[in-house]
Amino acid sequence: MHARRVAAAVALAALASLLAVNAASADGPAISTPGNPVVVVNEPHQLTLTWAPSTWIGDPAAEQPINYEVQAVLGPNTYRLLGTTLDTTITLTDLAPGTPYWIAVAARALGGYSDRSTGITVRTAAGRATVSYLNLDWSPTNNQIQHLLKVTNTGTQPLDLSAVQVRYHLRFEGANTSLVPNCDWAALGCDRIRQTVQFLVPPPGGPSVLTTPAPGNPIPGTTVPGWVELTFTGGVLAPGQSTGPIQLRHHRPSWSDFEERDDPSWLAATGQWTENARITLDVDGVREFGDTYA
Repeated sequence: MHARRVAAAVALAALASLLAVNAASADGPAISTPGNPVVVVNEPHQLTLTWAPSTWIGDPAAEQPINYEVQAVLGPNTYRLLGTTLDTTITLTDLAPGTPYWIAVAARALGGYSDRSTGITVRTAAGRATVSYLNLDWSPTNNQIQHLLKVTNTGTQPLDLSAVQVRYHLRFEGANTSLVPNCDWAALGCDRIRQTVQFLVPPPGGPSVLTTPAPGNPIPGTTVPGWVELTFTGGVLAPGQSTGPIQLRHHRPSWSDFEERDDPSWLAATGQWTENARITLDVDGVREFGDTYA
């Protein structure tokens, strides 16, 4: 009888623990919040983070492994998953250089979850070049897009401008992808600058395809993502040297109004130059600055 009572007591204790874990999962986090991430290594194409571990709330759930999600927080209920690990250290290698990210950590397991850590904002180290931006248009809803751009060599070697691609990302409302790009003035000369308008068209039942221009027409009334791509006919920037200001102005053939506030690369006019990480820059096809999903 004594053995049976002991076995029954053990069974009841196990059941109580299981119910406690399930109750924690149902009523709130069953795992404590991990510590805020701390930057250990920050290089142009590599970011290493570490954080204090989470623990289980109650027994015997500690036997279950805890998986950590590293998230780039985009909004109150929106994030981009950057990586997962069972450790409390991770190296991320797919982030854009020179770009700020709001990064937080959350814990997940088979029997529960944690709240997300408060998070930190970190700007990744600059790559071979950066893009500075000055919005010249104080009204985001008029009939022109006007801004200054400037490319700076932040690397240690000369930068061949013919290998550089700069993209100002925007959205074409109502599927109106017609756009007339203009270079009004440039320190290095507008004759050395080329601009092309590119956009994405989601075909029925298929993935988005890049078109320059599109072989067909976007669905009327839809919003079409795209960009103005800026390239250079040549030139070399020494380390620390910039192109100087490039004054750009775009309008539709009909001179109808834009809604710039939903354009990924748009920032409100402040009268000051800023490094706009929503304008992307590639060198020889490698991202060196900017991330529209940061």
